[in-house]
Amino acid sequence: MMADQPTLPRILVLASGSGTNFQAIVDASRERDFPGQVVAVGCNQPQAFVLERAAQANVETFVVNHKDFGSREEFDAALMAHILRYNPDLIILAGFMRILTTDFVRAFRGKLLNIHPSLLPRYTGLNTHQRALDAGDSTHGTSVHFVTEELDGGPVIAQAEVSVAPDDSRDTLAEKVQQKEHLLYPIVVRWFCEGRIQLGREQVLFDGHTLDSPMRLPDS
Repeated sequence: MMADQPTLPRILVLASGSGTNFQAIVDASRERDFPGQVVAVGCNQPQAFVLERAAQANVETFVVNHKDFGSREEFDAALMAHILRYNPDLIILAGFMRILTTDFVRAFRGKLLNIHPSLLPRYTGLNTHQRALDAGDSTHGTSVHFVTEELDGGPVIAQAEVSVAPDDSRDTLAEKVQQKEHLLYPIVVRWFCEGRIQLGREQVLFDGHTLDSPMRLPDS
C-alpha cells in the first residue's frame, strides 16, 4: 500500500474587492513545493470580482452580505459559522473591508493574517497612500501582521518598502505598494504553513525565536 499523502494546511481567504492578493496567493499555491492549499474564499460583497477569480481558480466561495445583518456581532457570527465548515488552519484577510469583533478575533487567534498598505505602526486605518504623501515620506510600503483586537495593531511579521518619488500620486504610489504586496503575502503565508511563524503572547515567533523587528523585503 502507498503511504497516505500528508494533508497540507488549509487556507481560507476573506476579501471584499477585486482580489489581487487572493490571486497572488493562489498563483503561489500552484507551485509544486507550496506547503498549503487554498480551500475557500469568503466575501461580504456579492458582486466582488474576487468571486470570479475564485471560480476561475476552482476555489469554493461563500458570501455573507453584511447588509443582511443588524449588527457587527450578528454578521461575524454568521461569517464564523461559514468559516468553521472548512476547518481552516489559516485565515487570510486580503482586502476584507470589515472591522472584526473581539469575539471573532479571539476565536481564531494565531490563525488570522492581514496585509495593510503602510509601514506599520505608521498610518493605521484608511487612505494610507495620501497620508504618506502629505507627510512628505521618502519611503512607504506594506506590512503583514497577525490580527489582534487592536485595529491594524497586531504584531508585524514582515514588511516591504517602496521609494516615494517626487512626482508620485496617490494612485502611482498605490500601484507600487500593491506590487510589493503580491510578492510579500505569499512569502509570509508559506512561512506560516511551514510552521516557521507563530503568534506568541504579544510578539511574533520566527523559527521558535522572538522576532525583534519585522522581516524586510527590500525595495528594488
